[in-house]
Amino acid sequence: MNHSSMPMIDALQKHIQKDPVSFHVPGHKNGLLASWTDLSLDVTELTGLDDLHAPESCIKQAETLLADVYDAHESKFLVNGSTVGNLAMILGTISIGDTVLVQRNCHKSILNALKMAEAYPVFLQPKMDDRTKTAVLMSADTLTQAFKAYPESKVVIFTYPTYYGMTGSFQELAAIARSHGALVLVDEAHGAHLSAQVIPQVKSALQMGADLVVQSAHKMLPAMTMGAFLHIQSEDIDRERIHFYLQALQSSSPSYPIMASLDFARSYLALYSQADYAYALKVKRNIVQLLQSKGLVCLSVDDPFKLLVRANGLTGFGLQALLEEKGVYAELADPYQVLLIFPLLKEGEASFEQKLAEKLFSFVLPDDRLAVPFLDVPPSDRVTVLSLPYNEHKQHQKEAVSFTEAVGSIAAEMIIPYPPGIPLVMEGECLSDAHIQAIQWLQENGARFHGGHQLTEQKIVVFRKEN
Repeated sequence: MNHSSMPMIDALQKHIQKDPVSFHVPGHKNGLLASWTDLSLDVTELTGLDDLHAPESCIKQAETLLADVYDAHESKFLVNGSTVGNLAMILGTISIGDTVLVQRNCHKSILNALKMAEAYPVFLQPKMDDRTKTAVLMSADTLTQAFKAYPESKVVIFTYPTYYGMTGSFQELAAIARSHGALVLVDEAHGAHLSAQVIPQVKSALQMGADLVVQSAHKMLPAMTMGAFLHIQSEDIDRERIHFYLQALQSSSPSYPIMASLDFARSYLALYSQADYAYALKVKRNIVQLLQSKGLVCLSVDDPFKLLVRANGLTGFGLQALLEEKGVYAELADPYQVLLIFPLLKEGEASFEQKLAEKLFSFVLPDDRLAVPFLDVPPSDRVTVLSLPYNEHKQHQKEAVSFTEAVGSIAAEMIIPYPPGIPLVMEGECLSDAHIQAIQWLQENGARFHGGHQLTEQKIVVFRKEN
């Protein structure tokens, strides 16, 4: 197939060349009323521009090219991010009351989907990587233990790779799941670039036994924010159900600029070469040397386009603040480090090495750094369930109580350090001293949260106890 072709962009450009007068939505009329930016590509389902929810021409062609790149049975554009992909993936494969095995370190969108489906989630504790201080996949023993305890499990939901670029033995785990008759669903938000066939040490879940995969094209590929992909890789998937939830959950007025950017991102990936990869890694090595010359510690991870950076005597939040003072913005900070995400540069493209060197020219780590005690969360059981299942939440009232009172109560909200969006506290689980200590430590060290709107008042919403 011709991957230099970009049907979406071609169709939009042909439309623009007509110099049309707009009597249709959107209201800026091809940018006429928005002189602050070029919105001429922001159109709607006009003749020749197809329809995302019933594709027949340029969108269908673009999605066919997308499936070819990833060697998928079917691939779909998503304009509401990988969040809507995760919702459709889960709602389209499970029913009320189904038992689902899911990584404990999943994204909040996975949990929202499970709650909407009124599923019965069984949480699998991931392994911790001692070098990077991050969670990876669960062990094969944990997954086997979960199937032994819950043989009726119909689905296993993986997060691969992690936000930090860590992988693990996914292929082995997928084989275990399939041997038990379970579907393998994968939130691969940070792995859209892994099917370029130029990163030998890391493969996409699509190549290793996944049935359904969702990817955020805007995270690692040059797509606009909210641009994502969904890939169907198995005849065991009910495509009609997936299609229903995609049209039900996504906007009926999809963004053409986002779709065009997805078309571009697919072409960019398909044409990415070994020479491009070598050039990108050369740029990364030069930047690592620059960071190390400033006294920073750099840790490589499985994904070569990601890098963990630390400063002895500082938390990741502290290092993040120092970098931002110089105009350098990391993807995220955690108690230990910051995460840098590198672009998929192509050979000959201008890099930002010189600009970074200028930004960090006067960067100096402070002399008065003190070792900050890192957060030590006791390990939990490898296989756990909610203390109050999702289908019983509506039967209980909620109330906000102090941190002290909350211990031993059941959380009625998710507490989510953001980024990366992985819940520290699950809605429906029993709150422990370790939960409260972790929340307080993160607050003291500058973490931001989704959920927990009363945390600043030292309160958490819990389900009211029966009298």
